[in-house]
Amino acid sequence: MKTATVVGAGLVGSLWAVYLSKAGYKVKIFEARSDLRKADISAGKSINLALSARGWHAFKTVGVEKEIEPIAIPMTGRIMHDLEGNLTYQPYGKEGQAIYSVSRAGINCKMMDIAEKYGDAEIYYNEKCTGADLENGIVYLENTQTGEKSEVKSDVVFAADGAFSAVRYNAMQKTDRFQYSQNYIEDGYRELLLPANEDGSYKMDKNALHIWPRGRFMLIALANEDGSFTCTLFMPFENHKYSFDKLKSKSDVDAFFKEVFPDFHDMMPDVGERWEDHPLSSLAIVRCYPWHSGKFALMGDAAHATVPFYGQGMNAGFEDCTVMHELMQKHNEDWDQVFEEYSVVRKPNGDAVQDLSVHNYHVMRDYVADPEFLLQKKFEKRISELYPEDYLPLYSMVSFSRIPYSEALEKGRAQDERMLQLIRENNVAEAFENGTIDDLIHDLYKKH
Repeated sequence: MKTATVVGAGLVGSLWAVYLSKAGYKVKIFEARSDLRKADISAGKSINLALSARGWHAFKTVGVEKEIEPIAIPMTGRIMHDLEGNLTYQPYGKEGQAIYSVSRAGINCKMMDIAEKYGDAEIYYNEKCTGADLENGIVYLENTQTGEKSEVKSDVVFAADGAFSAVRYNAMQKTDRFQYSQNYIEDGYRELLLPANEDGSYKMDKNALHIWPRGRFMLIALANEDGSFTCTLFMPFENHKYSFDKLKSKSDVDAFFKEVFPDFHDMMPDVGERWEDHPLSSLAIVRCYPWHSGKFALMGDAAHATVPFYGQGMNAGFEDCTVMHELMQKHNEDWDQVFEEYSVVRKPNGDAVQDLSVHNYHVMRDYVADPEFLLQKKFEKRISELYPEDYLPLYSMVSFSRIPYSEALEKGRAQDERMLQLIRENNVAEAFENGTIDDLIHDLYKKH
């Protein structure tokens, strides 16, 4: 019997167990936390996640997408809220394209169900990884409730245990020439749960990602199934007119929201009371290489943790499963070859998704309310509609295709320069106003 160990029963570990099981492996999953499904978790416990094409593809490959569909809320675009409460809608892709809001806890619980049901996996809880023998495929464990120590040996081991991976820290980082960096961005985040109306209805459009862009910081909101919204405020920790260290009391919080997010304050007048419901958290980018050693491989955040501003952290982790699965088939499960190519192929895409995430933070925070940026997006959208075979905007490449992240990043940068040049050289705004934009685009295409 072929055996595999997965460290971490999170999103990626749970899904990967299904892939392994379908390939004939007996899978055991070890999770340091207790069973999330037995805890009382409110919808707004953690940043909602955005599921897009790469994630759906990973689900469809092993036939579990129908399990996820009921908990996924489609978002067809973003809605910007300005200081006066005016709303601007910007579609994400073409008609019918959407990314999907899922509660992190909700999808994690669902993924564990899937691992057990479709992956026939055994999940062991409260089992903390204390070390690993990389060459021999052994994981050393300690039960956090009983203190009992054990070791598990298998043919192959996958560490899907998050940004602060115990396998990576206790074993891989001690190997020669292993490269590792961990960088915190200067901003933190705090979550707020905007409840449903008394009749259970939503206070805002549920099929959009809501953004309050305010230059150096921003507030975002994604819908939950129960009519509430999980809202997240991103802001510097210190050294700014508006930073977390300035909001010391309920009245500070209240005054801040009244001044900076007045329409949000109208919807949630008790924001000062609710401020402490969720902790202030930090955001890190983790880079490392190689992503494998001996019989072990890193997957998901353990390999490439990123900041959440492109909604691709989870999708990138699910895509790791797709790629690893393709390599298993290509190399007939010769794991030395599989892992070698996995590290080489996936690393540039892990780096690219991190670069994209940081870039998109600046876009969401600084540019989405900028008229020139909105004009560029409108122009790109129309070009894409008229010439869909030739032009795919960066956001669509990342969220609605499986083009490798590194390739999308490179193409996106080139397209961005080209768009800005075309806008500079042609009166695009006027062409939209007087209805001649299509003629202008056709003329530009004939020239190039």
